Amino acid sequence: MSTTDYKALAWNGLWKNNPALVQLLGLCPLLAVSGTVINAAGLGLATLFVLMGSNLAVSLIRHHVADHLRLPAFVMIIAAFTTCVELLMQAYAYSLFQVLGLFIPLIVTNCAILGRADGFARKNTPLPALADGLWMGLGFMAVLLVLGGVRELIGLGTLLDGAHLLFGEAARDWTIQVAPDSYPGVLIAILPPGAFILLGFMIAAKQAWDIRAKQRTTIDVVAGSKRVRVTGDVAR
Repeated sequence: MSTTDYKALAWNGLWKNNPALVQLLGLCPLLAVSGTVINAAGLGLATLFVLMGSNLAVSLIRHHVADHLRLPAFVMIIAAFTTCVELLMQAYAYSLFQVLGLFIPLIVTNCAILGRADGFARKNTPLPALADGLWMGLGFMAVLLVLGGVRELIGLGTLLDGAHLLFGEAARDWTIQVAPDSYPGVLIAILPPGAFILLGFMIAAKQAWDIRAKQRTTIDVVAGSKRVRVTGDVAR
């Protein structure tokens, strides 16, 4: 792309073509790990790092990989960045790594990452590819955080429970007790079926918002139009 519209890339990643709400990619970790805000943030940051790194690397080698080898090469690149994330989490956030478990290595199979590498990064220069990875990763992480926040609030009555797993011992007191101590919690909210239901509501809400925005735009265009009077022989 010769002239890159970075504002369009941001809007595309955060809303218009959001990986979770529109493309419906990466739903396995999205539904399984987003039980709390901290778990969601950990997976979101890991995915963001891999997405940006793989996009950049794929863009740099785009002229040096044959078409019949590009998908294996892209998978190897994604696997390398995922391994880096694993090692970093084991070194600095081992407790959170244990909580997230298998879903960190499964980033390699996240179709959102491979899709952006093959659909965008291999066709564009490094800077737009990096920007695309940033906004797509942030869009995915935003859905994770909203889903994790709602599930934790309904299921446990708290926010930022277990913040020390990601931010260290200094964050052990960051937990916000929203509901009273007697709140029994809603078990289904912190289980994968609850995530599936809540994600369905989020997708429906986005679709409703987009439809209303499109209708408002149509009304504005019609209200601002003018009648043009045509005289003479139109056929001629």
